[in-house]
Amino acid sequence: MPVAALDGSATAIETEFNRRLGLFDSTMIVIGGMIGSGIFLVSPEVARNVGSPGWLLVAWAITAFMTVTAALSYGELAAMMPRAGGQYVYLRESLSPLWAFLYGWTLFLVIQTGTIAAVAMGFARYVGLLLPWVGEDRYVVSPIHFTNTYAVSLSTAQMVAISMIALLTWANTRGLQYGRIIQNIFTTTKTGALAAVILLSFAFGWNATVVQSNFGDLWTTRTVAPITPGLTAATGYGLFIAICVSQTGSLFAADAWNNITFASGEVKDPRRNVPLSMALGAIMVVFLYWLCNVAYLVTLPFDAIQNVPGDRVGAATLDAIFPGTGAVLIAIMITLATLGTNNGIILSGARAYYAMARDGLFFEPAARLNRAKVPAWALVMQGLWASLLALPRTYNAASGTYGSMYGELLNYVIPAVLVFYVLTIVGVFRLRRLRPEIHRPYRALGYPFVPALYLLGAVTLVIVLFVYRPATTWPGFWLVLLGLPVYVWRRRNPAA
Repeated sequence: MPVAALDGSATAIETEFNRRLGLFDSTMIVIGGMIGSGIFLVSPEVARNVGSPGWLLVAWAITAFMTVTAALSYGELAAMMPRAGGQYVYLRESLSPLWAFLYGWTLFLVIQTGTIAAVAMGFARYVGLLLPWVGEDRYVVSPIHFTNTYAVSLSTAQMVAISMIALLTWANTRGLQYGRIIQNIFTTTKTGALAAVILLSFAFGWNATVVQSNFGDLWTTRTVAPITPGLTAATGYGLFIAICVSQTGSLFAADAWNNITFASGEVKDPRRNVPLSMALGAIMVVFLYWLCNVAYLVTLPFDAIQNVPGDRVGAATLDAIFPGTGAVLIAIMITLATLGTNNGIILSGARAYYAMARDGLFFEPAARLNRAKVPAWALVMQGLWASLLALPRTYNAASGTYGSMYGELLNYVIPAVLVFYVLTIVGVFRLRRLRPEIHRPYRALGYPFVPALYLLGAVTLVIVLFVYRPATTWPGFWLVLLGLPVYVWRRRNPAA
């Protein structure tokens, strides 16, 4: 393993960048990447799975625990290797270049780019509530079917989504200061907006009858959705499985806390600021998320949360406080939230492809910085692929309705993402054993117990998903394994 990568000393890879991100900027990237539309949409599905207000709060508390323990454990690697590429570099140095490539391959193929496409389409959908001409069924190019279940189209909503991706990509190619300013403005705004939803719910949405119903009977199981035929949260084992399955949505809503590690090469005093920003950002967001679920429960009856149309629980909550205007208010909030989310994801993801290209494992132009000292080609490649992912549609012949294919892809890779998190934290243990002499400016809090608890929880979730959600778990691993022949080819043809 290259010592320079592990001791954090200055190298050409690091010093090519401009270090302009302070602690506040870095924390805004963490918070901005985490807070999107998920917190306003995920809770109804969790509520249907677990069946009671108490277990809804427990499920989100588990999400908080998993997120924070992962961030606290990652901090050790971030402080040791403050270089562009983040998790890709950690996997390369602690395990092997193969695992690092498979992560980077999946990151570009769908994790980062699929998330960008999903967030952009979420932005477009809510813009459609404000501008009626924007819609997924208002076509510039009508769906063109290439199988019975898949098609491509270009709707006005897809145009808005692609325009958002293009605009933010262009802004980030202009220099880090542009991406930093955009991130700080939108993240500060949407964090304040999320806090406002919570405060408004307690101040004006508080419904004594609802509070008595939800909190006076926290644990009694209401109506529950079956996990599999014959298995629901009505039994102890079924409840355990329901909570595990529910983590797919809530963990995704709280994901992207590690994105700042990709941009470590541009952070001032990265040994301190990268791990600290991850910890501060993750703790703040999961605390707000948990409080947001309490806000739902003091405003809406539990069965209303379970059955809210389109799972738009945020809109329903604001509509209960401000009748007739909730949909508009939440649309404004989510457009702001998704702009900040996508800017942070776009800014950070390109740095991972840059690191891969420097190792000869990605397209060579991605290894170049432009005059503004940012990986412009990596940004453009990411933007183009994310835009393409916004075009394919799924088709349900029975109902004649269209969906988005990137949504399926994201469902497929969430278990794979957990596996890569597990492997990265295994790297903390491995480097402690193999390289105990390396300077560790920050040592994982509570080591070995806190990292071990995360590993136990994440591995349990993956096993449950394999058993009870095989249709959306196995395809994700096939996507990862598709990277194996690509890795062999790139190793043999690094200049291709």
